[in-house]
Amino acid sequence: MTVSADIWQARAAMCELLALSFRYPEDKVLAEAIASGEWGEAADEIAGALGIDWTAAAAPGAAEAAALPDPDDIQKELRPEATRLFVGAPEAACSPYEGVWRAKAEGVQPLLFVNPHSMAVERFCKACGLGRPEGTNEPLDAVWTELELLEYLALRAAADAMDEAAEVDVEAGGDGAPTEQEAEQYKEIGEELDEFDGDAELDEGEEPGDVVASVDLPGGSPEAAWDEFMTDHAKVWMPQFAEACEADSRVPFYKQAASLLAAFIK
Repeated sequence: MTVSADIWQARAAMCELLALSFRYPEDKVLAEAIASGEWGEAADEIAGALGIDWTAAAAPGAAEAAALPDPDDIQKELRPEATRLFVGAPEAACSPYEGVWRAKAEGVQPLLFVNPHSMAVERFCKACGLGRPEGTNEPLDAVWTELELLEYLALRAAADAMDEAAEVDVEAGGDGAPTEQEAEQYKEIGEELDEFDGDAELDEGEEPGDVVASVDLPGGSPEAAWDEFMTDHAKVWMPQFAEACEADSRVPFYKQAASLLAAFIK
């Protein structure tokens, strides 16, 4: 079944929102989005566009989360809980790494970086033309990094879908020219893709803006790469991560975010 550019863009937006939700809150971007109601509004809008039966108001922890309207108070709540859940001392309460979850499922000792699943994710990222974000040194199988990879693939798929629609229009006798709304949508997709080029740490010989052609992505297209990564990675461990995060979190927001991830990834 052909997926429209609108759906691909909504998938990208969902992945972006979820990546922000689980990434360590170094600044107050997330706290301000929660306090202003922007996070809940965005989550509701995107879930609706994707046909997901989920609302922020009905999600676990919603009432408690609404009781903290000040971003400073929310930030004070988020940071220590993110540390407890995702960093830990000595062990995270809810590891955000695929390799750890899959090692536990396989009954082996979990090791960051040097486990087969983390290495497979790194190879997949490189096959998509993406490297480790500049200035970071963490495994690429973190939940937020995998969601950013899926965001990138969804944006690539959205751009390709718009190109294909233009080609179909030409074949039908049209001029293939986009409407004003479509032109704006294409521009927005391009700007979001440019952000991935700016964030990537380049290997020797690579230049900013180098992009793997769609036919050279895993599976031969952004859509195939999305399906492969969802099947081989995201759907294998993220449902368990989401369930554990919702159960273990002492902060209402992470319960909300985990329930949204579970609804999206199932």
